[in-house]
Amino acid sequence: MTTGHIATIADELTLPPASVQTTVSLLTQGDTIPFIARYRKEATGSLDEVAITAIRDRLNQLEELDARKATVLKSLETHGHLTEELKLKVLSAANLALLEDIYLPYRPKRRTKATLARQKGLEPLALKILEQTGQDPLQLAAEFVDSEKEVTSPDDALEGARHIMAEIINEDPGAREKMRELYFKKGFIQSRVASGKETEGAKYRDYFDWQEFAARAPSHRILAMRRGEKEAILNLSIAAPEPEALELLEKLFVRGAAADSAQVKIAVHDGFKRLLSRSMETEARLATRQRAEKHAIEVFARNLRQLLLAPPLGPKRVMGIDPGFRTGCKVVCLNRQGKLLHYDTIYPHLDERRDLKAAESIVNLCKRCEIEAVAVGNGTAGRETEAFIRKIEALKETPVILVNESGASVYSASAVARHEFPELDLTIRGAVSIGRRLMDPLAELVKIDPKSIGVGQYQHDVDQPALKQALDDVVISCVNAVGMDVNRASVELLSYVSGLGPQLAANILKYRDQNGPFNSRQALKAVPRLGPKAYEQSAGFLRIHEGANPLDASAVHPESYPIVDAMARDLNCSVADLMKDAGLRAKIDVSRYVSDQFGRPTLEDILAELAKPGRDPRQEFEAIEFAKGINEISDLKPGMSMPGIVTNVTAFGAFVDVGVHQDGLVHISQLSDSFVKDPADYVKVQQKVMVRVIAVDLDRNRISLSMKTKSGAATGPRPQKQTRRKNSAAAKKTSKIRKNKPFHNPFEEALGNKRR
Repeated sequence: MTTGHIATIADELTLPPASVQTTVSLLTQGDTIPFIARYRKEATGSLDEVAITAIRDRLNQLEELDARKATVLKSLETHGHLTEELKLKVLSAANLALLEDIYLPYRPKRRTKATLARQKGLEPLALKILEQTGQDPLQLAAEFVDSEKEVTSPDDALEGARHIMAEIINEDPGAREKMRELYFKKGFIQSRVASGKETEGAKYRDYFDWQEFAARAPSHRILAMRRGEKEAILNLSIAAPEPEALELLEKLFVRGAAADSAQVKIAVHDGFKRLLSRSMETEARLATRQRAEKHAIEVFARNLRQLLLAPPLGPKRVMGIDPGFRTGCKVVCLNRQGKLLHYDTIYPHLDERRDLKAAESIVNLCKRCEIEAVAVGNGTAGRETEAFIRKIEALKETPVILVNESGASVYSASAVARHEFPELDLTIRGAVSIGRRLMDPLAELVKIDPKSIGVGQYQHDVDQPALKQALDDVVISCVNAVGMDVNRASVELLSYVSGLGPQLAANILKYRDQNGPFNSRQALKAVPRLGPKAYEQSAGFLRIHEGANPLDASAVHPESYPIVDAMARDLNCSVADLMKDAGLRAKIDVSRYVSDQFGRPTLEDILAELAKPGRDPRQEFEAIEFAKGINEISDLKPGMSMPGIVTNVTAFGAFVDVGVHQDGLVHISQLSDSFVKDPADYVKVQQKVMVRVIAVDLDRNRISLSMKTKSGAATGPRPQKQTRRKNSAAAKKTSKIRKNKPFHNPFEEALGNKRR
């Protein structure tokens, strides 16, 4: 890490260099992002998780650039090309694209037309012609005719010289930078159907003859076209306007109208068509792919956060039902901690006799296990099973909730489920997951690979390591934002707590099983291999309810306990009194407790936590009821209005579940009466909305919906633009980061991080 990197990051993210320096130091010493954001505000200037993550990611990029520079310098030295001037150019390269441009003329090459011409001794001729002094190129070429070198005529010599000039033009850093800029600004992406693939690739018919500016193409179209190309349905290319490209290169290399300049012009055209255009297309394809993947990953991460932080029902006795027709409905009963009490199979959808028997079984189970809510999976037979349960007179007062079961089958077949329920059938495990998902979505969803949850966009087509990093960041952020009850949390939940991980999480559970519940955070230090660093990072995010110290149930970090003790002592009360009595807290003068280690931000956090210790940031649970009598896609008719719940938000709109086993699409143009640039500004995953059916395509199983309030829209609230934090200093800094991230745009990185 160099001072230059700190300055670069601070400039690009518009953050104070001191904040960046401190954040980098904390990350380097092993502090986690949630810990830094929550408990080191004085050190970082109250940077939030978004800003800290941006610093980490940019630091990784710069370190990768440093590693590549070291490799290039070693290669240059090995092959005898390294000079002080060249070394300085390499070290000052601002990004990988410029670095590779500098290295390109010296990179070991395969045999090309230019290398063959150089072997024939024609490089001096090429350099003389490039000078364009007005000499006759044929006369110059005559001096290089040599039958032994297979240069049989002046024309042969000129041809070889043009190959060398074409390669020189292709490798010129200035020419490549200008050409790269042209491809970024005016390059267009073209998609054509492959010969004979019209029928086979019908789902890609929108792209059979498509063209648009590459820089403006939205991520979902780029990824769709790339998938079509991968499946050999589409032929994809990126090109810049050829006349403009040639004119640009001629201005750089052609300096007259004499015969030697004419040779240079021929070389320019050849160099562009044969070498430079292909090189730039490769770079442009990579840049558009990276841009599209980055946006797709951001969409997935945002949706995942909203799903993980969906309101939980809480610790209730729940009946979970995995619905089915022919194979029956798998029923499980769970206690308030999610422990399986009983399981059974009922067959309510076959005939009246079995309906009565199934209803009787449900009522008996609800009474025996004191069920407080029923969770029904929203898959096949979900709506029918929900309606069946609601008709049971004895359960009129029991909430019946449809639960999104996406990923439940993945959990059922996972090693986690096999370890938890080794003797149970897959479908029973799925019913357990459905019930638990109602109680606490976060606790259950962390057991599933995030890619299987179903809130992404082309998640299998993007850079998988980058996707994993982004999704892991989201899960870690959500788990630590909520805080975990160390005496109830599963090993999967504890694994995501700051400073822990799978091994320490397993050690905590093993210690808990052997010694009983933890009665204090201090007791965590007895867990094998949980050292001082892990304790420092994790303690504030672990909750111990009804412990010896009431602060152990809060987000106040143990390192701050002396401050709270001092506050209570100064008011002549106990810590518990301070937490219960708002009047006592109002008497606290925060300025009295400011120190070098604990400033106002931390002290204000402490006061907020004392007011609502261990508060759950998730909203209150609110059930949704779908329109009655609408169970299948065939029941939908244009003009119908009904409630729905958002299941996925993409760059082109939002998918909404209206209870017919097939999500409908609210296209971006149908989200609001006003112009919508980003669907995420108007809707979020798990949001309840009112929609109107526009069209139903039974053949393709597609539903088109609208949330507009004009033209006879459904009754209900208009879609509200999602509000963002605007007041806090951290929010303002984060806002700047979101607006100024030049290194995140691959095109701009290729252009040397130029700001538009």
